[in-house]
Amino acid sequence: MAAMAAEPAVPDYESAELYTRAFRVGALGFGWRRLLGPPDLSLAAEEEEDADLAVAAALDCAPATAAELRAVCSIDMLMSSEKEEDPDVIPEDSSLLTLRMRKKALERREETIIVDRACRQETLTYEMESHATGKRPDNPTDLIEEGELLLTLNIFYPVIFQKDLYKSAFFYFEGIFYNDKRYPECRDLSRTIIEWSESHDRGYENLQSVKMEDYVFNDLSLKIGFPYLYCHQGNCEHIIIITDIRLIHRDDCLDRNLYPLLVKKHWLCTRKCFVCKMYTARWVTNRDTLAPEDPCFFCDVCFRMLHYDAEGNKLGEFLAYPYVDPGIFN
Repeated sequence: MAAMAAEPAVPDYESAELYTRAFRVGALGFGWRRLLGPPDLSLAAEEEEDADLAVAAALDCAPATAAELRAVCSIDMLMSSEKEEDPDVIPEDSSLLTLRMRKKALERREETIIVDRACRQETLTYEMESHATGKRPDNPTDLIEEGELLLTLNIFYPVIFQKDLYKSAFFYFEGIFYNDKRYPECRDLSRTIIEWSESHDRGYENLQSVKMEDYVFNDLSLKIGFPYLYCHQGNCEHIIIITDIRLIHRDDCLDRNLYPLLVKKHWLCTRKCFVCKMYTARWVTNRDTLAPEDPCFFCDVCFRMLHYDAEGNKLGEFLAYPYVDPGIFN
């Protein structure tokens, strides 16, 4: 990693609006901590007086008016009263417009939840994003330190899904394979790639292989917006793009035990092969005498093994068509 010392400490775009040049993550955090003062880095809860002054300045009103607005719009006003037995039930005669709108939205969602896939995805996204907002740990030792960096990663689904059979895996960042070697049965999955690159002179010089557990993100040099790779199960590959790096804020989740924090999950509608239940369907058949249902979906391997003999002769009667699964476009 010593060869990376000359890399910049701040993001600088190499390709406009696509990705930055490689920069040292830890140096970026160090630079921000050196420029900002304790009040900027503080993760302590905001004092009520400071909050009133901030609202007054934003709305150009008197501090007393800001304090009244903050009290009326506080979270406590959204809580159910003590006399209400079920806090999840929104009262019919609620005086709050937001609660009345929420009640209508819930009723509409209840009517369409069975068939409206987009509605379910929207609900899941909202709940995941808001679940840990501002959450602080019960144990003070688990509190995230001031000035730590928060990285946002977008992980793409592969076309082929693999069962969890092997512990071996690696991340690939900027010419370095970070192999998971925490368990005795873990293998170096990058060794074959490095040997192939060197023997065929593919132009990928100085590829390195290190132990993943010896490094943290602060040690790495990365590009924002650039596609990297995570590989596990031997050949199950996920594209990883770092979309944002910033300092932690008091309104973020401050319990380090909850990280990595899943804030959004794509709705993945993928049709699996009827036979192996593992690979994405590549063929669909109709009037298939060898299939239990019509239409029936198969991956390429299962389709050919079931419908053709060793010489490639057709077995049974069926109509077969190539199938493009919509889930791969997520």
